Amino acid sequence: MGIIDDRLAVIEPLSKFWYQKKVAAMDMLRLDLLHPVISGNKWFKLRLNMKYAQEHGFKTIVTSGGGFSNHLIATAYTARKFGITSVGIVRGKYDRLTPTLEACKAEGMELIFVSKEEYKDRHELNWEKEFVQHFDEILFVPEGGANEMGRAGAALLNRYINDSYTHIAVAVGSSTTMIGVRNSTLVHQIVLGFAPMKDGAYLNGYISNHVHQDKNVNWRLTDKYHFGGFGKWNKKLLDFMNNFYTENKMPLDIIYTSKMMYGVHDMLMNNEFSVGDKILCIHSGGLQGNVSVQRELIY
Repeated sequence: MGIIDDRLAVIEPLSKFWYQKKVAAMDMLRLDLLHPVISGNKWFKLRLNMKYAQEHGFKTIVTSGGGFSNHLIATAYTARKFGITSVGIVRGKYDRLTPTLEACKAEGMELIFVSKEEYKDRHELNWEKEFVQHFDEILFVPEGGANEMGRAGAALLNRYINDSYTHIAVAVGSSTTMIGVRNSTLVHQIVLGFAPMKDGAYLNGYISNHVHQDKNVNWRLTDKYHFGGFGKWNKKLLDFMNNFYTENKMPLDIIYTSKMMYGVHDMLMNNEFSVGDKILCIHSGGLQGNVSVQRELIY
């Protein structure tokens, strides 16, 4: 599936000054380096879905997301590369397309806009069929790639995670990546999930239901670091992103990884780790989402 070279993702150490030697080591898995469009973990959640669609003759991939969804643009790009039509069911109505939706259109994705009330029913069986009846041979991929193939694809991230890490930190949207990582890593390794939305703790039940029974331990989800809710931020978070870049020369995205790293740093400063711990933080990409705050960032 030669769209992405997985070897482009590398593990880089963070500055010891940044974590102040509170732990033995802290590294970042730079999935943001994989591709400028199929950003970070999105490729892992899509790759098996696309392969399945191609091998089984599906002509159309239908998925859903918001106006700034990294998943939508990644799906649009990947589907075009696989020679498959893509359709995005978009939450909300827009007088003007966001840069993300413009990019989706440029990749050939047909956009169908539904109200926020209609979108709330997206987890209902066959919800999408009401909106895409005029398309043939459809494979529906849930928002965030949250299906069995998405979780299995995310599990492939274990190839980057060696046995020496005691903790693995990951941002959580649909929780697909967190589940895949928990299912594919050693049971004693602790997986820390950081939800960037208010009341994100509701995902605890979903995660528990999809983690393999023998791996349903040593994972925790927190929604403490949401900064006002999904897609919300303030000057404190922007300053943190700039300071992090100054010290580590790694860009963070405003939606997911910045809040995860803020949470990890807060836990470090509150001595919630042991000095012998080794932490791997997963950079899930999504840097295209920084367009709305680009003037306030130093990178």
